[in-house]
Amino acid sequence: MSDWLLALHSSTETLGIALVSPQEPLSAARILCRPLGRALTNALPSVLEEALPASEWSGIRRLAVAIGPGGFTGTRLTVVLARTLAQQLQCPLDGVSSFALMAPRLQLELPAAQRGEPFSIVQVLPRRGRVAGRYAVRDGWNQETATCAEMDLRELQSPVLLDDADQPEPAVTMATDVTGDVLQLLRFCQDRHARHASAPWDTVLPIYPTSPVGSV
Repeated sequence: MSDWLLALHSSTETLGIALVSPQEPLSAARILCRPLGRALTNALPSVLEEALPASEWSGIRRLAVAIGPGGFTGTRLTVVLARTLAQQLQCPLDGVSSFALMAPRLQLELPAAQRGEPFSIVQVLPRRGRVAGRYAVRDGWNQETATCAEMDLRELQSPVLLDDADQPEPAVTMATDVTGDVLQLLRFCQDRHARHASAPWDTVLPIYPTSPVGSV
């Protein structure tokens, strides 16, 4: 039976799954993205089994999951699944915010002189205000692949709801790319696995900057 590193991302209406053997490069990763919307509730286990048959789940050596911000139901279900698998398999679980995953590629929208400096990612939520997180990506990271390891990225502030008067600068607008972001999540998982970084499953929780009521 093969060993696997597994990443799960459902902070949008598209479920992203990526996996790779610990002995293989990231270029060998399998990626499966499905636009499921509200069907995620029932389809999550079957899509995961499509990516990795249940008979091979015992070979999972480390998991990573996007913890939001994002849709309440999708994020919660995937975090619960990841926590359950990590607990039952007794393997590490890394939780990474969806904004942190997109920070490396969104940094490219900044003027060249500002890259490598702290910047904010802002999302406007209809009738709920603005959510923002603050990030710094190491200057000189690999721009060709638009990915970076955990040590190349700092989340200076996890996503929170902004006051009306808050105007973070410089800032870029949140933009999803599930394929790229789930691959970045797998890169984080691969990097932390190589360093044998501790990651207890019970500390991984979804990020909800605003009340989930009415957002399911």
